[in-house]
Amino acid sequence: MADGVPPAPPRSSLAAQVRTAVIWRSGSQIGTQIVSWASTLIVIRLLAPQDYGLFAMAQVMLVLLNTMNGYGLASALIREEEVSDERLRQTLGMLMLLNGGLALIQFLAAPLVAAWFEQPMVANLLRVQSLLYFTIPFTALSHAILSRRMDFRRPAQVRLVAAIAGAGTALAGALSGWGVWTLVAAPLAMLTTEAIGMVRVARAPLIPVFRFAGAGHIAGFGGVMTATQLFWFVQSQADVMIAGRVLDPHELGVYTTGLFLAQLLAGKFVPPINEVAYAAYARQHAEGAASDLGAGALLATIRLVMLIALPAYAGLAVVAPVLVPVLLGRQWLEIVPLLPIMSAAMVMMTLQILFAPATNARGVPMAALRITMIGSAVMTAAYFIGSHFGLMGFAWGWVGGMAVLTAVTIRLSGGLLGLRLGALARAVWPPAVAALIMAGGAALLLHILPPLPDLAALAITVTAGIAFYGAALLVIAPDRLSEALSFLRNRGESEPAPPPAPAPAE
Repeated sequence: MADGVPPAPPRSSLAAQVRTAVIWRSGSQIGTQIVSWASTLIVIRLLAPQDYGLFAMAQVMLVLLNTMNGYGLASALIREEEVSDERLRQTLGMLMLLNGGLALIQFLAAPLVAAWFEQPMVANLLRVQSLLYFTIPFTALSHAILSRRMDFRRPAQVRLVAAIAGAGTALAGALSGWGVWTLVAAPLAMLTTEAIGMVRVARAPLIPVFRFAGAGHIAGFGGVMTATQLFWFVQSQADVMIAGRVLDPHELGVYTTGLFLAQLLAGKFVPPINEVAYAAYARQHAEGAASDLGAGALLATIRLVMLIALPAYAGLAVVAPVLVPVLLGRQWLEIVPLLPIMSAAMVMMTLQILFAPATNARGVPMAALRITMIGSAVMTAAYFIGSHFGLMGFAWGWVGGMAVLTAVTIRLSGGLLGLRLGALARAVWPPAVAALIMAGGAALLLHILPPLPDLAALAITVTAGIAFYGAALLVIAPDRLSEALSFLRNRGESEPAPPPAPAPAE
């Protein structure tokens, strides 16, 4: 049967396509996040912390069931050498059955979740949020089709339109007094818009096939991915599950909003790059380029990502006292002491999530599964211990648990990839030292500044911090700046290192 998806790009053009894809995907993420954050920062000022606390409680079940939404099934198509129209329709059928079942489960289980948190309103939120599952089959299939073509330009445009739709809905809801329902309506509008747009640009089939003969390997791959996602859910959501029982809605809202700020880079900017990396790794693997996927490619990824992540987190820790009132308002000042602690944890998390795409690309998806199984146990234990010490205990639980998990990941996944600790240290230490110098200089400057409005103090400190970091890095390791510029300027004449790639869970 004729291939339903155009073949992958030839190897000679892959380097240029990777560079273009990284720019489009990263650029679109920045654009959509600017739109989203602009509306979010306004909405946060209009809603109360307890609204975010209730929403966080409902999100626990939503995130759990979303680990089983079938994106792994669609991802299996990216690895296929040829994909027929019949295979696309089979995958759509699987996705529809799976997500329809998830919607029904969430609708029926909503009262049980509300009873767990002792908040009846949570049941109503979950029932309405069950509508979200009906958008996933079309978005997931379209994403796989476009990823096979290394086409990230049109999805970027769709996501920007969807972000505008979501932001507009959020602002309308907050200004109209919808309260917590604002946080439900906005993602529903955004995901519906994205599904419609993705189907249109990918020309994805709309009629499913429910005969699954010959699609067993897709289901198997999706099963491993789903298992990984399930354990990732436990690892990433256990804190809210535990905090929801020991903190009141106000405290939980403070904690989750602080975590949102701390996770902006690791949770918003690093994972989208994985879409490009996975597609590129899959093409290289299919073309017999497995040797390109070892420690060298991973180290190149680490160098590029940590070049940005380390100063970002160091800066967040230093400017938290002026950043929080500027972004969120003074009613959120309780977040300030959490951010320096969580920033330390997010540095480790950013490094840890870079390993899974490399091991998956080598055909060892069980490596990521083992890591998330360990992570679910380690992080849950850390959160439980931290719960005895209130808000700060949860923040320190992140640090302790992530330190253990990162060490385990380096040992297990790094060993599989042939990564040497000395090479890893050489990849990380230059931006780490430069970031520490920057943090010290910025903290001193913030301390000696005369009384200024928070926005002015923030602008001065951030500008000086960027200068401190650039100067320190130029002295310590000028080759790192050259490497980053070389990647941005690459036109595909030679094969570059794969782009920054995160992990398991997106």
